[in-house]
Amino acid sequence: MITVSIIGAGNVATHLFKAFSKTKTVSVKQWYSRDLNKISSFKNKVEIVADLNGLAEADIYIIAVSDDAISSVSEALPFKDRLVVHTSGSVGIYDLDKKNRRAVFYPLQTFSKEAKVDFKQVPICIETIGKKDYPQLKSLAEALGSPHYRVNSDQRKALHLAAVFVNNFTNQLYRVAHEITEFEGVEFDILKPLILETAKKVQTMSPYMAQTGPAKRNDKKTIKRHLKQLKNEQHKAIYNLLTNTIKKTHGR
Repeated sequence: MITVSIIGAGNVATHLFKAFSKTKTVSVKQWYSRDLNKISSFKNKVEIVADLNGLAEADIYIIAVSDDAISSVSEALPFKDRLVVHTSGSVGIYDLDKKNRRAVFYPLQTFSKEAKVDFKQVPICIETIGKKDYPQLKSLAEALGSPHYRVNSDQRKALHLAAVFVNNFTNQLYRVAHEITEFEGVEFDILKPLILETAKKVQTMSPYMAQTGPAKRNDKKTIKRHLKQLKNEQHKAIYNLLTNTIKKTHGR
C-alpha cells in the first residue's frame, strides 16, 4: 500500500483524491488545505488538516497548488528526506525545496471540478532526481491505470506548452465560434460533430495531413468573404493570423 498526502484543494487535487480513493493500492492519509471549507465535504472520507505541521508521515506528498505557490509550500514543509512531488507542467523540479527528495507527477489533462475524469485516459509524466523514487511514482501511476512516461524538465515543459495550444487556445476558438453562431441565432450544437471528428482524425493521422479548409486550398474568394463577414476586429485578426500560418505551412 502506497500512502500519500495531498496538499492543495484545487481541481487537480480534488480529482487525484477521488481517483486514489478508488484504488486498492493507494491510501490517502491526509488532505491539507489552508481553508478547510474547500474540502470539508470530504471530511468523512479522509483526515483533513489546515496546518502543515500536522502532516503525518507518508510515502509521497503531492503538492497540487498554483504554480506560484509550489516553491513556498515546499519550503514550509516541516520535515526532511521525504518524497515530495508537484503536479505542474511548467514548474521546474528544482523549484521544490532541496531538503526533501524531489520529483514531478504531472497529469497531462484539463481538469474541472464538475467534469468526470477517467485516469485511464490521463497520461502521467514523471520526473525524478533520485533513481529510487521513479519506481514508486511509476507504481502510483499504474494504480490509477494511467499511461506513464519518464520525461525530463525540458520535455515536460514542451508538453505543457503544446497542451496550451491544443487545449486552451483551441477552447478559445470554440468560444469565438460560439459568439459567431450566437450572433446569428444559430445553434452551436450543430458544430459539435465536427469538433469530435476533428479530434478523432489526429488519433490516426498527423495534424499536417488532417488539415483541410480554405486556407490550405488558398481559396481567396472564401477567405475574403469570411473576413467581410467578421464584424469583431479581434476575431478578424485571429482569422488572418491562422489563415496565413496554414498557408505558409502548406506552401500557399
